[in-house]
Amino acid sequence: MITVIGAGAWGSNLATIALANGYDVNMWSRRSNLSLTRAVRDAEVIVSAISMQGIRDVIEQLQGLTLSPQTIFVSATKGLDPQTARTPCQIWQDTFPRNPIVVLSGPNLSKEIEKGLPAATVVASNTAIAASKVQLIFSSNRFRVYTNLDPLGVELGGTLKNVVAIAAGVCDGLQLGTNAKAALVARGLTEMVRIGVHWGAQQETFYGLSGLGDLIATCNSPFSRNYQVGYQLAGGRNLQEILANLQGAAEGINTTTVLKQCSQRGDISMPITEQVYCLLQAQVTPKEALEGLMLRDIKPEYQQ
Repeated sequence: MITVIGAGAWGSNLATIALANGYDVNMWSRRSNLSLTRAVRDAEVIVSAISMQGIRDVIEQLQGLTLSPQTIFVSATKGLDPQTARTPCQIWQDTFPRNPIVVLSGPNLSKEIEKGLPAATVVASNTAIAASKVQLIFSSNRFRVYTNLDPLGVELGGTLKNVVAIAAGVCDGLQLGTNAKAALVARGLTEMVRIGVHWGAQQETFYGLSGLGDLIATCNSPFSRNYQVGYQLAGGRNLQEILANLQGAAEGINTTTVLKQCSQRGDISMPITEQVYCLLQAQVTPKEALEGLMLRDIKPEYQQ
C-alpha cells in the first residue's frame, strides 16, 4: 500500500503513476473523508506531497500512530523551515529516526506530467534499498526515475532553484533578452552550489536533474508559480495581489527569506538571493534589482 499525503496536482500525479504501475494507493488531504490514521494503517510507503507550511502539522498527527520502522517516507516537498532552516527530509528524519527517508525531486512540472509528457526525476536516500524500492514504484515509460545517494543535495537542488526562478521571471517580464537570462541562470546555479556545499551537499549533485535540470525547467516555464511571481512583479503588480490569484504555494518566497538569513550568518555571498529578497520586500523595483546585480564590483568568475 502506498499512501500519498496531499491531494494537489503533484500528489495526484504521483498517485496516478503508482496506480498505473499496479500499486494500491490511498490519498489523504485535510478535506478527505478518510482519516489519516486509516490512510496510513497498512502503508509500506508514505509520500508527503504537501506544502512546507503543512509538514509539521501532519508529522504531529503521525507521531501519535504506531508505524513500522520499515515504512518508507518519501518527501516530495520543496522548501525550508522558516524557524530552523531544516529541509523537509531533515524534519521527517528528526521525527522518525528509525525509518528510511527518500527525497523525490527533479524537473517535474505537474501540468506537463498530467498531460503524459515525458519527464525524469531523482529519488535519493542514505538507504540505497529504500531509494531502489521507490524507484520501482514510480518508474514508467513516461516518467524515468534515477537513484542518488545524496539526499541533501537532491533536496536542496529542488528548493534553492525556486529563488532563481523568481529572478528569471523578472528577467523575462522586463524583456531583458536571452543573454541576460543565460547569465542569471548560470550565476544562480553558482549560488546554489555555494550554499549547498556549505551545508554539506555534494557539488556534482547540483549539475544533475534535481539541480540544473529543475533550474532550467522552472526558469523557463509559465507553469512555474515562482517564475510567475517574478514575471508579474516585473509587470508592476504587487506581491499581495499576485499571491491572492496564484494557484498553490510559491515556496521560493519563504526560501528567499531563509536563505538571506543563513547567508548573512555564514558570510556567504549570494547576490541574486539578496536582490530577490529586497524585491519581495518592496525595498527595490525590478529595474533597481537588476542594477544592483550589474553594478557589483568586477571579479573572477570562480574564486578559490
